Amino acid sequence: MRLRNIVELDYLLLLPVLALITCGILFIYSSGITSDGIQVSNEFFKQIVWASIGLVITLALSMIDYRRFYNISVYIYLFSLLPLIYTLFFGHSIYHATRWLRIGSFGLQMSEFVKISVILLLARYLADTENNKESFSRFIVSCSIIFIPLIIVLLQPDLGTALVYIAILITMLFLASLPMRYIAFMISCIALTGVLMVLPFWQTHILGRTFPFLTALTSLRFISLTILFFVFIASISLFGYIKFKKQYFFWFVYSSVIMVFSLGVSYAARLVLRNYQIMRLVVFLDPNVDPRGAGWNIIQSVTAIGAGGFMGRGYLQGTQSQYRFLPEQSTDFIFSIFSEETGFIGAIVVFTLYTLIINRLLYSMKKTIDPFAKYILAGLAGMIGFHFIVNIGMTMGIMPITGLPLVFMSYGGSSILSSMIGIGLALSIYVRRFNR
Repeated sequence: MRLRNIVELDYLLLLPVLALITCGILFIYSSGITSDGIQVSNEFFKQIVWASIGLVITLALSMIDYRRFYNISVYIYLFSLLPLIYTLFFGHSIYHATRWLRIGSFGLQMSEFVKISVILLLARYLADTENNKESFSRFIVSCSIIFIPLIIVLLQPDLGTALVYIAILITMLFLASLPMRYIAFMISCIALTGVLMVLPFWQTHILGRTFPFLTALTSLRFISLTILFFVFIASISLFGYIKFKKQYFFWFVYSSVIMVFSLGVSYAARLVLRNYQIMRLVVFLDPNVDPRGAGWNIIQSVTAIGAGGFMGRGYLQGTQSQYRFLPEQSTDFIFSIFSEETGFIGAIVVFTLYTLIINRLLYSMKKTIDPFAKYILAGLAGMIGFHFIVNIGMTMGIMPITGLPLVFMSYGGSSILSSMIGIGLALSIYVRRFNR
């Protein structure tokens, strides 16, 4: 049975993953070379160890029937929350963020593994309720499954990983064919929350002048009164909708709730998130407002990518990495180092490999007859796709810096292990795609 599983593995999924991991190791090594040719980091060796462990886990999971995780998905979810909560209070802090759980000399970022447990539990719930016509209750329960770990992650604080949970939720809800107004509600809330959170900083650092309304967004009294106003509007509109059944009353309620949620969360976010995290959103609009501070990473990243040209400078020839101009160059900005040394051609290869991975996940999702498996694959596609789009976007300066790694390529044991667990589940589903 196991030999047959090995033969039937989806190698069109596994091989691109291995290719990206290999590229990652090569350029993690490159990022540790100085202009004098001295190796100042052993991160590449650690990455080889993590990648090897990840590959073993992937192959082991491909041998296990993924349906075994159906009955224990609740326990996996609850068990994964315990170290996440522990990390919040007793974890190891780096750069003012408490995200790592120390185990000897190793550090694990538990929020990476919770992504998988969230996908499993949400997949089970959506599969169990496929015939449930109460779409609103499905939406609320689905959001609850996501928001519990999401809130914990935001308190660490880790905005980038929190957004990954949202991407997973939206992808899986879309597959579940929930009304688009629910998904539009979430996207509108996130977008408006980001705008309201950044506006007070934007007027100070970019506009150079202040407006009373924008300044008031930092006032608890103003926020509270505004929220009460929209709650009042929503209450009257809800009464009108129930009594007269007019659709426009529903949209008044819909819009008011978005405003209430966005105002409340934007104010809370300014209390929880560090100023440097909010400044990352500000410098996305104009990196030159703080070129030697918050804008430095974007400027140096864009410079590195542009310096690569069409063919690149050549392996181990990147100046941005060797002169240490680019911080976090083995993690968040590994694509910048890669592009400087391999150029446009190399970037196209990476884009193609990620496209193949997403395409194979979607192909397996289309072929499998098990709803539980379909939702798992959708969640994995959303997770990997979001990491890819956001990381590449931030290195190019077309998206805010969120600190998200480039899965399979960036240095980090937690990231590669959780991603390989996901690939192992996908391979297991592919082998059993005609079973239910």
